[in-house]
Amino acid sequence: MTAWAISGTRRRILRAHVTVAGCALALCASTAAPVAAEGDTTVTKPTVVLVHGAFADGSSWDGVIPRLERSGYTVLAPANPLRGLYNDATYIASVLDSIKGPVVLVGHSYGGAVISSAAAGNPRVKSLVYVSALMPDVGESGMTLAARFPSELGTATRSVPYRESGRSGTDLYLKREKVHRVFAADLPESEANLLWATQRPAATTAFSEKAKVAAWKHIPSWALVGRQDKTINPDQERFQAKRAGSHTVEINSSHVSLIAHPTAVADLILQAAGAPSATQPSRTATGSAKDLRATAPVAGFAGASLAAGAGVVLLGRRLRRTRR
Repeated sequence: MTAWAISGTRRRILRAHVTVAGCALALCASTAAPVAAEGDTTVTKPTVVLVHGAFADGSSWDGVIPRLERSGYTVLAPANPLRGLYNDATYIASVLDSIKGPVVLVGHSYGGAVISSAAAGNPRVKSLVYVSALMPDVGESGMTLAARFPSELGTATRSVPYRESGRSGTDLYLKREKVHRVFAADLPESEANLLWATQRPAATTAFSEKAKVAAWKHIPSWALVGRQDKTINPDQERFQAKRAGSHTVEINSSHVSLIAHPTAVADLILQAAGAPSATQPSRTATGSAKDLRATAPVAGFAGASLAAGAGVVLLGRRLRRTRR
């Protein structure tokens, strides 16, 4: 073979090396891009808005809030007026209007009825979370649901007339001797007594006014059922969650699961917010879909490298045969 022929062959091998390297780099770049997008930290996390129920205030979320904040979420726990479903839902809707970006809306007890109305027609509410809560359908009220699924709450309240500027009505208070058994059985009795002393009464209209909308029909929902709940019948909580198609968990809790089991409540909220659960099992042994997606670019590049190597070997063999 002439020197020119050998030199030409070498030039072809060099071009082949450059082409293979270019293809490998292009393949690596094209497969790595989805991982960068998937790990993008610029995506705005939703604000979590926590709405308390009757006989309570925002401090009932004290155990839940720091768990959510540690996961990087902004959390608000506004005061629920407890003056009536229509009044309270209008007020919470105005709070939502003041928040920029997506929202995860959470309601405990009567707060569930409030968020079902307040979220209606608000496209920024991405998910609803019901914690031992009311989930009335259109035309239902807390009272009509309680008539279908009786609980011990009726024996645990007393009625007190109230007067406000321009109106009057009836408030419901929890009886001291009933708070521990009916409302907060899995808390120490001393803590249950504090709940009684600091309770905020709810007007009877909070339970008698019928829902005009039901946001859970259009917004994905999560629900927590307290198996030992004596304030809202657990069967009612299960019925509501099934009807709404909610992602549902059950725990052995009284009505105040947010106080007695804040980790379980926070974990459910994190699921609704799209964050990994704090109690998610280890993926070391089996991996996950995300793990597999993360290794795909490596596998793709390894495949390209093997193909490139095979191409170079074949070219080398052809050169040796030519030289002979």
